[in-house]
Formats: sequence, structure tokens, C-alpha cells
Amino acid sequence: MSSIERNYDVEIKDVADHQYAYNFDFDVIHPYMIQSFRPFLQAGRTLELGSFKGDLTKRLMAHCDNITCVEASAEAMGVAQSSLPQQIQFVHTTFEHAQLPQKYENIVMTHVLEHLDDPVHILRRINDEWLSEYGRFFLVCPNANAPSRQIAVKMGLISHNTAVTPAELAHGHRRTYTLDTLERDAAAAGLKVMHRSGIFFKAMANFQWDRLLKTDIISREYLDGCYALGQQYPDLCSSIFLLCERGAHPAG
Repeated sequence: MSSIERNYDVEIKDVADHQYAYNFDFDVIHPYMIQSFRPFLQAGRTLELGSFKGDLTKRLMAHCDNITCVEASAEAMGVAQSSLPQQIQFVHTTFEHAQLPQKYENIVMTHVLEHLDDPVHILRRINDEWLSEYGRFFLVCPNANAPSRQIAVKMGLISHNTAVTPAELAHGHRRTYTLDTLERDAAAAGLKVMHRSGIFFKAMANFQWDRLLKTDIISREYLDGCYALGQQYPDLCSSIFLLCERGAHPAG
């Protein structure tokens, strides 16, 4: 694990050439994440690892009754607490130091793993300590092979699909996953991958989507079509999704 001190309140701030989060994330990707999760969510306790300001938490509330959120940024957690019901439990700590008193039937981690210094260590904690016997882990990361990112490579804006740009590094990104490297890390932690998919076919950058969503050019039917196409071509999606269950550590 890294010994570098990190300031998570600083990492969530916008930088000069790159926003931390876009309306596209909240208004388009989050609803389709929930749509992808819904067939697999089960009754019982839910743990959201990296809840940020609670935007996805609000959507999870419609499907999960007992939610605990772990968040490293005190600033982000404060915003979430001010806008969410009191029955949502919050734990202000890093995943490395979290001491959680129970196990969970659903664990959700979206657009967080790529920020971690030692992702396999945290995935192992999820497998060994936090997932209940029949629990399910919902893991979503940005996709290095999204067409929007491949286009950026061809434009010379980034050097290769899995590059971490200076702006991404400023926001705490440590890597950019593909579907196979994400599954590699999950397997290295002992998790069993039960389902793999993509969320939303995406050929434009987030800032372009934010501008288009303010117009009448993009219809709900078009958005649904991008989501459906993403199920057919997961490696060309905005985000990649693994559904995992508890497993044993691999030999060695």
C-alpha cells in the first residue's frame, strides 16, 4: 500500500482543464447503473464504498432499505449528510482503515477503484471481511476502451487508452481499467466474477454530452439505445461493470 499522504477533499475539486464530475454522470450514467444493478440487488444490508456527495445513494434508496456509506472526503460526506435521510449511516474513513461491524448483502463501488493506491488489497477486504456469505459486489469503473477515449488517442490528446492524464492524476486517479484488467484484479483478490457487462455506449466526451443534454438533439429513446447497445458491446461502453460474489483466494 502507498505511504503517500492524500487529501481527498482536494482531489474532488475541479482543476483548470478537467471537471471532477459532470451532469452526464449524474443524469445519464447513474440511472443506467441502477438499471444494470436492479436484477441482482437483494434484500438486506447495503454498503456503498465511496459515496461522494450522495447522488447515487439517493437512487439506491429506492431499492435498498439499509444503507451504510463509507467516504474518505469529509467535505463530500457533509454534503451527502445534509441531503439524505438520517437513517443512512455514514462512516468517515478510508477503505484501508475502515472497521465495519457487520457484513453486507450488497456492496456497491462505482468509479472509485481506479482511485485506490492498492486496489487488490481493498477488493480482498471486500471479499474476506465485508461481503456476507451470499453477498453480491457491484463494481463499476470508467472504461479505458470507450470510443470517446480511443478518439482522444487518435486526436493526440492522450498517449494511449489506459493513460492517466495529469488532470485525472490531480483527481486521484491511479490507473484506467479495461474489462480484462478489472477482472484480473477482482480474481487476484479472490472474488468470483458472476456477470460482466458495460454501461452505455459512449462516443463523445463528458463535456460534449453535458452540452448536448441541454438541447433537444438527444432524446430518451436515443439514450436508451446507447444503453442497449452497450449491453451488446460492453468493451465500448462509458463504464464497465462486474458483479462478483465471495470466493477463495487463488493459490499462491
